This record gives sequence, C-alpha cells and structure tokens, in this order.
Amino acid sequence: MEPVYTPVIWIARGLFAAQGLKFTITGAENIPTSGGAVLMSNHLSYFDFAYAGLAAVPSRRLVRFMAKDDVFRHKISGPLMRGMHHIPVDRTAGAASFREAVNALKAGEIVGVFPEATISRSFELKAFKSGAVRMAQAAAVPVLPMIIWGSQRVWTKGHPKRLGRTNVPITLSIGEPIVARREDDADDINLQLRKRMTDLLHAAQEAYPAVPTDELKYLPARLGGSAPTLEQATALDEEEALRRGARPGSAA
Repeated sequence: MEPVYTPVIWIARGLFAAQGLKFTITGAENIPTSGGAVLMSNHLSYFDFAYAGLAAVPSRRLVRFMAKDDVFRHKISGPLMRGMHHIPVDRTAGAASFREAVNALKAGEIVGVFPEATISRSFELKAFKSGAVRMAQAAAVPVLPMIIWGSQRVWTKGHPKRLGRTNVPITLSIGEPIVARREDDADDINLQLRKRMTDLLHAAQEAYPAVPTDELKYLPARLGGSAPTLEQATALDEEEALRRGARPGSAA
C-alpha cells in the first residue's frame, strides 16, 4: 500500500462508479505479478492515465506513467503525480526522463507509456515513437501491448468533457508480452507491437456495444464514424504543433 497512489485508486474507482463507467478488462493475466515491464498503450482520452492503470489492479501492481512535465507543475495534479512516482517528460530534453524510466524498470516497476505521444484524433493508431522499446531493451524487460477503447466518449481532444453519469463502456485489453532484446532492431519491435495492438484494437471495436447515432463523432471513419481520417488528423496535429512552435508528437 502506498500513501498517495492507493487512496487515489480507490477515489478514482468511486468516481468512475458514480459516472456509471463499465470497464471490461481482458488479458489481465499478461501483467506480471513481479518484475519490471513497459506497459504500452494507445491514447484516446485525457483520462487514459487513470483508466489504463486499472489493467494492473488484478495483478496487484501499480503503473508509473510517463507524462508531460506540465502536469507535474500544476498546483493540484503536480503533488499527486509526484506522490504516485510517475515520471515527468520534458519533450525538448527527454534523456533525463528516459534514464529515470530505465532505472524504475530495473528496480522492478511497471512503466506506462503512450508511444503515440499525443491523443489520436482519428481514434486509429498513430505512428509510434521508439522510446518505449528502447527503454525495455536497456532495462532487459518485456513490453506489454495494451489498447483502450471507449475512453474517447468521456473526454477527448476537440470535444467537451462528459463527466456526468454517462454509463460509457470502456475496454482495456492486454496482449501477451513481447521480449525486446538489446540486439533486436527497435523499429522492428515497434512494428510487431503495432501489429499486435492493431489486432487488439479491432477485436475490442468489434465486441463493443453500438454507440448512439449522436455519438458517431467518437468513431473512426473506417467504422462509419465522423472522426477525421488518420491523414486528416495528422494534418491537424501538424497545424497545432506549428501554432505552438513545436514538432508534432515530439516525445520519446
């Protein structure tokens, strides 16, 4: 039991219950009960950090997520993030956060990473950064592919948050671990992970309950939704990055 993380989990689960969120977790047995691992997930919602950690609860593990350092500077979220020993990421200088994550992995922690770096507006998998795989190689730990589906219906980029009792189903699906050896090519491992996560995502989408017609904006165009295509979403991300003076998705 941890003095900050454990109470936060119980409070969060109470809030999720009040919202009527219905979680379905498959593949929880793939989360190791001990030892380090990189938990690699897609990114659909501003609350994915809170939801993704639930996948490790059956194994009695806590996930140390890598998150942009802005969150750690906030007067409310900052103390909580530090108290839960999450890992801040400075996108302009990621070497320090990379080292901190590798040290945590070597110490037996599970480190959570969103390799797309930013929320996917298309709700499809974006290009993956290689940092997660390189961390696993450096620490000699496996990578756990995971997908989230449904979280975009609560609060995602470009749409208002829905924090009332929405009764939204949310799927968490964890695949079998992939070993990333030091001698392996990180890009090749990334391709394997992307294929595994694509299969998990499509399976979760097929099993997911039909969404109301007024929520088609939360479905990818591939499934008949009105969300932008991956190409359109990429263009929107690039425009936003230019406005902010940063490279799109510039994270490990």
